Order: sequence, then C-alpha cells, then structure tokens
Amino acid sequence: MNGREFVRRARRYARKNSLTFRLDSRRVKGSHQVIYIGDRITTVQHGEIHIGVLASMLKDLGIGREEF
Repeated sequence: MNGREFVRRARRYARKNSLTFRLDSRRVKGSHQVIYIGDRITTVQHGEIHIGVLASMLKDLGIGREEF
C-alpha cells in the first residue's frame, strides 16, 4: 500500500463511521502529510508503506486492521 491509497481508505473509513477527516501537508516537511480522523492523528508518507509502519499508523488512529 502506498500513501495515496492509505489516505483514500482513511477518508472512506472516516466517512463510513461519521468521523471528521482532515489532511494537513503544511505541518510537516518533505513527502509527508498529517491525517486527523476524529481526535486522532498520524503521519503518512507518499511512498510505499511497509507492514510495520502501517500497523503503527492504524494504531495511532485507533483503527483495527480488519476494519481498514
């Protein structure tokens, strides 16, 4: 999975669960963005996301892997 796909899925998850979604690329430098879902936050890179990083990002957002 890459960063764009993660953002797409996160937006879909937030919409499905009636949570607010916000994407902020001004807060970090380079090829990273910050995603807010509800009151949770994580940083997303543009390139390929490895399994361990993906698990950590989902944990930051409070999303179960099977839900995503």
